[in-house]
Amino acid sequence: MQETAYAKINLALHVRRRREDGYHELETLFAFVDAGDVLSVEPAAQDAVLVVGEFAGGLDDPSDNLVAKALAVLPHDSGLAITLEKKLPVAAGLGGGSADAGAVFRLIRDAHGLPDDWRDRAAALGADVPACVESRTCIGRGTGTELEPADDSLAGTPVLLVNARVPLSTGPVFKAWDGTDRGPMPAGNARTIALEGRNDLEGPAIALCPPVAGVLAALRGTSPFLTRMSGSGATCFALYDDETARDQAAARIAADHPGWWQMKGKLR
Repeated sequence: MQETAYAKINLALHVRRRREDGYHELETLFAFVDAGDVLSVEPAAQDAVLVVGEFAGGLDDPSDNLVAKALAVLPHDSGLAITLEKKLPVAAGLGGGSADAGAVFRLIRDAHGLPDDWRDRAAALGADVPACVESRTCIGRGTGTELEPADDSLAGTPVLLVNARVPLSTGPVFKAWDGTDRGPMPAGNARTIALEGRNDLEGPAIALCPPVAGVLAALRGTSPFLTRMSGSGATCFALYDDETARDQAAARIAADHPGWWQMKGKLR
């Protein structure tokens, strides 16, 4: 069996307040790219996880990553040996670990079904994991685990992900947020929310990681209809009207910034 761990992006991310439990109250529009890490699965005597690929080195302890943790919290009849090909950079705002866990949930669901409390089990692994299980456009509230359906008006939209190969941890970015509530996420369909929304963490992320500003500027120079940082950074994305425009943008950025990581795809 093989499953793609679809890259998560936040088309909008509004931070409303700091909660008493130490987390932040969020309103976000999740979307997913039709590309990401790849999980290959074989039956085994016991569960095992092997991490390979360009960004495998970013995971210090493969046995302690979210793939192993997802396996541990889900009932399954026999052991599974999972090879995780890390194509997404780590600490990049793409929900890489959460997407990997979501892919495990889908694999177990297809083979054995999921327990009734699977959403609680997913949320215990991370705030993005419940959304990553379905990997479809949706609205997240609370810490991001309270999910609402959203339309798929942006499905099929060409997208380009770019990262300057600089990791950026989530905790310091949220800590650097100035605490100002800049208003709720707009209502409407996914396209309206994306175009009229914002990412309140862009400013704090740029302050901690100035290359983010350079990535945003480079993407804006390729004439997308939307450019934004995803999550807490440092990956940024651009949406285009057609694949030709996206592919031309990717080629231009590769030529101008050959050291940057990028991934092309479409929104699911």
